[in-house]
Amino acid sequence: MKAAVIHGPGSVKYDTVDDPILKAPDDIILKVTSTAICGSDLHIYSGGFPQPRPMVLGHEFMGIVEEVGRNVSNLKVGDRVVVPFPIACGSCFFCNSELPGHCEHSNPENYGPEGGVATEKGGALFGYTDLYGGYDGGQAEYVRVPYANFGPRVVPDNLTDEQVLFLTDIFPTGYSGVDWGQIKGGESVAIFGAGPVGIMAAKSAFLRGAERVIVIDTLPYRLSKAQETTRCETILWEDDAKDVVAQIRELTNGRGTDVCIDAVGFEPDRSLVDRAKAVINFEKGSVKVLEACMSAVRRGGIVSVLGVYPALYDNFPIGQFFDKGITIRGGQAPVQKHIDKLLQYVTEGKVVLDDIITHRLPLSEISHAYDIFKKRTDGCVKVVLDPWK
Repeated sequence: MKAAVIHGPGSVKYDTVDDPILKAPDDIILKVTSTAICGSDLHIYSGGFPQPRPMVLGHEFMGIVEEVGRNVSNLKVGDRVVVPFPIACGSCFFCNSELPGHCEHSNPENYGPEGGVATEKGGALFGYTDLYGGYDGGQAEYVRVPYANFGPRVVPDNLTDEQVLFLTDIFPTGYSGVDWGQIKGGESVAIFGAGPVGIMAAKSAFLRGAERVIVIDTLPYRLSKAQETTRCETILWEDDAKDVVAQIRELTNGRGTDVCIDAVGFEPDRSLVDRAKAVINFEKGSVKVLEACMSAVRRGGIVSVLGVYPALYDNFPIGQFFDKGITIRGGQAPVQKHIDKLLQYVTEGKVVLDDIITHRLPLSEISHAYDIFKKRTDGCVKVVLDPWK
């Protein structure tokens, strides 16, 4: 089959690889009909998450069931399904606690209680390096899906792939940031990052009844897309984070927002000074966005961290965290916890997901797709790929 394969930083190729096969009785083989590139994929593409061997990428995908293992009870050949990005067994302590990203069984080689270090991670993820299980991803014609009784969801025939594809990751991830923020109605929310996850967080905030949503980004075209697809306000981050925080406080009676969401992570736009600091402190990337969130949130507020942070960071503002009484929540989104409710929102027309798509390309153009997504050229916000064109 054909697939998108990572060969090292900056090198993703359209390769011929072996077809997947069933390896466990609760596996399925899926014929992928739609897949997408996620901002998290760029962490592998940039080398931030190293992957020493070639591997099929992609954790946002859906398709038609081609083959089922003998113990698969809830799916049959021909079903059209969307697949959550965490690979989870559905029966361990963490799965039973609605924390599928911490599954104790899906990543046996690298799982551990310590976390946050190179040799101890949580549960497995599709197409996301050997550290997260080494499972090939769904930027391919076919993919093996383990634990198929727990993950995949059948989608209604009257909905197109593009209407439901983002239930795999970015919509549940954006929603998780809002859920962790305990938004019940009437709150103010600042979202740092106008990429796909940030826009989905804005949509989710309004679904949960937020009164004011402010989206911050360094690129005007991404802020324009956020405004087009939600009714948010926007702030352009041009230079100093202090200016952004001052604007947020001015809009919120000097207090700051009730909730701040970091939808950027460790690879924001950075100056030469920021990059030099990271080198001196042996850090990967920067925590500048998280620091901005902690300044922009009100006292007693909540910071939700959706952006990835893979390492230790110097001078983390623990004193500010303590003095302001901030609650911080973050991690891999518990997609299986929210996906049924979110699918219902889509089915009922309460939310539209496909309006963020800017590029539709055949999988054969995967190298070009990663290039424009990484460099944010040609107005690229979200790329959807068809493996069969």
